[in-house]
Amino acid sequence: METFSDPRVALGEFRPDIHLMLLDWEMPGLDGAAVLEEARRRGVDPKRVIISSSHPANELHRAFDASGCLAVIEKAEPEQQAAFMMILDSIMKR
Repeated sequence: METFSDPRVALGEFRPDIHLMLLDWEMPGLDGAAVLEEARRRGVDPKRVIISSSHPANELHRAFDASGCLAVIEKAEPEQQAAFMMILDSIMKR
């Protein structure tokens, strides 16, 4: 598992065999949509990408449903936040 705080640095590590990518919609330098598009260009399957944001779910769906990503998660919504935390917990146990 690799973690990046700078999306521009992460771009250099994109490979088609990425198992799961978690992106925030708003990041410094590049937003999640731009990172997702670059990942797709580098062969990453969008069905392996989850987008999270504090924006309302309807905005997330409007922005990302056509992207083909696996899921969008509204971090401010309690049930979605709980699901997101379960995903992170599962990843961290590996």
